[in-house]
Amino acid sequence: MTDFASLLQPDRGQPARRIHVVHPDAFAGWLGAQPQRTRTAVTAHRLTGKAGDRAVLPGDAADDWAMLLVCNEGQGSPWRIASLGAQLPEGSYRLADGEPGAAMLGWLLAQHRFDRYKKGDATGPRVLLTGEPGRIDETVRLAAATALVRDLVDTPAADMGPAELEAEAAKLAAVHGATLTVTKGAPLAQGYPMIHAVGQAAASDRAPRLIELEWGDPSHPRLALIGKGVTFDTGGLNIKPGSGMAAMKKDMGGAAHALALAGLVMAARLKVRLHLLIPAVENSIAGNAFRPGDVLRSRAGLTVENTNTDAEGRLVLGDALTKAGEARPDLIIDYATLTGAARVALGPDLPATFSNDDALAEALLAAGREVGDPLWRLPLWDGYDSMLKSSIADMVNSAEGGFAGATTAALFLRRFVPANTPWIHFDTFAWRPAAKPGRPKGGDALGLRAAWALLKGRYA
Repeated sequence: MTDFASLLQPDRGQPARRIHVVHPDAFAGWLGAQPQRTRTAVTAHRLTGKAGDRAVLPGDAADDWAMLLVCNEGQGSPWRIASLGAQLPEGSYRLADGEPGAAMLGWLLAQHRFDRYKKGDATGPRVLLTGEPGRIDETVRLAAATALVRDLVDTPAADMGPAELEAEAAKLAAVHGATLTVTKGAPLAQGYPMIHAVGQAAASDRAPRLIELEWGDPSHPRLALIGKGVTFDTGGLNIKPGSGMAAMKKDMGGAAHALALAGLVMAARLKVRLHLLIPAVENSIAGNAFRPGDVLRSRAGLTVENTNTDAEGRLVLGDALTKAGEARPDLIIDYATLTGAARVALGPDLPATFSNDDALAEALLAAGREVGDPLWRLPLWDGYDSMLKSSIADMVNSAEGGFAGATTAALFLRRFVPANTPWIHFDTFAWRPAAKPGRPKGGDALGLRAAWALLKGRYA
């Protein structure tokens, strides 16, 4: 893991090169106030002041220089100077005007690389100085949590199966003194039949399991975090085409988010009784794979007609939600790479967000706007609940016709959430199909910082 702590340092007046960040609307005024050598350099670079313009500016001494970046990102954007964090030479830097604030996060994440299989270029650290040292620790923890999500999602399924997810939870438990419980084999089949059914076709070293971690004072409000841990999804007997299976190592992105968020909760010692649940399975194909048309029993006692083996994530989440609800939590949050319908509706950047509590949903959306982690709420539309009707069981797992796919999936999950228990469901992509500053192509944390901001406000 990248040593993020070394990349942010308190500004005590130590030598550092300056970074000028100028908004396009302020560019002409800024340029007019600069010395002639700066104006000459800008002219030589043929800059017009549009967003993305950048130039190396001469300093007072022969070996002195500064950096100009024209940027239309607001002061609160984490990505305001992320492009420079990736591209500048090693050394120390400070903003010429003001403090980096939220942009410290993007500076750190721009220097993170997933290097398990391919070593990156050997570049030295770019250190950012800040006059707000009180923000350093929190920013470093957020960067580490985001990097954890990215690294787990980017790891191929051969090296990231149910056992490896269990190992990640065990590491987290060891660091924070939490209790880890893992249920598999016959107890899983008896107590969590839908988790067992989805994962039963996997090889024995990839056996399905429910991973649980508990931490905190039992007298504090109980917080349940659940992450879909499908470590690879073939689609089951409703097999995906090759193009649809190519990125399915990321189908455990929900588990990665839940692990990262649990780590933030424990590191900050929020006043909660944390209950982390990860149903970890591989949706494989074998002679004992669950079939379309099978009727599955759930931990909640509901029966589910399996109309699509590629709608497996909601099945494993149903049993995990039931277990979480048995302890009467104050709040349940689940993350899942659940539906293609959410991506069709909202694209890769906006996690589809559902909640059964309007005030809670508004607080979450506001938190996301505040920290630059945008979300979009979709409805738990009661009128579509009938789409889950089955003629032979209590419900189907996948509605016919393809309408409102993200909503009907969320409505399926809602049936396993206790009445009057506040609940948030993230249908997140956990993936970035094209690189942006500070955000490389591949696994990414979407909805993590918004939820963390909400939890801090609720339980700090």
